Amino acid sequence: MYTTLISASDLAPHIERSNWVLLDCRHDLMDTNAGQAAYDLGHIPGAQFVHLDQRLSAAKIGPDGVFRGRHPLPEKGDFIASLRNLGVNDDSQVVVYDAHGGMFAARLWWMLRWVGHADVAVLDGGLPVWQAAGLPVSTAVPAIGGCGNISDKPALVGSVEVSQVLANISKPTRTVVDARAADRFRGENETMDPVGGHIPGAKNRFFKDNLQADGRFKPAAQLREEWMAIVSDATQAIMQCGSGVTACHNLLALEVAGMHGAALYPGSWSEWCADASRPVER
Repeated sequence: MYTTLISASDLAPHIERSNWVLLDCRHDLMDTNAGQAAYDLGHIPGAQFVHLDQRLSAAKIGPDGVFRGRHPLPEKGDFIASLRNLGVNDDSQVVVYDAHGGMFAARLWWMLRWVGHADVAVLDGGLPVWQAAGLPVSTAVPAIGGCGNISDKPALVGSVEVSQVLANISKPTRTVVDARAADRFRGENETMDPVGGHIPGAKNRFFKDNLQADGRFKPAAQLREEWMAIVSDATQAIMQCGSGVTACHNLLALEVAGMHGAALYPGSWSEWCADASRPVER
């Protein structure tokens, strides 16, 4: 089974297998209808569309009235129910993809591991590489053959709360890595969040630096060499970004590199900067 990446050539023979579930995660942060529109124009045969805001995120304001970031994690029970509606079973091989080098697909990859499902992989290079190989696309929306039976199992990944990140500033025992572009990390050209800058002490690894020119991930050995210069011990690392989405791309890159155990800060910069009492570095 595939647990990190899968190539287009390896996926192609399996797209009609009943225990394989294909999920299209295309999205645009500035135009939230763009992913569905792109899916309607053509997708890998048998793939279902999964909207970042509707299925992979919860309400921005929590039950306590506190802003939790732009893409907070849903309750696990709600996510499991959503996966069952997509026909995901405990024995399903899930393959997720987008058209953005895994920018959004990695979020769903991480979330499936969050509920204990190991057999999930990101299509390396996404739909562009699939189409470049001359493989088919379809406009047909697949029928779901009944409700899936996926169950909530022990998490295969870890996450941290904002309080833990805050405590790490005064007693730094973990390395915080920000997946945003370098200019946003520096506090420049901030268009997504009301405050520019980064969490004090954080390092910067733009998620696109995990990719080759064609949108596929760099080889494992290269990723390991690059990441070891940033994080010597992945078990003591926290990945964050703007809203907990592209941080998952860095988490996937670490897994490909054989560096396991890093945690996600789901609220990320959007949650952090919403409270003026939290320190900001520029």
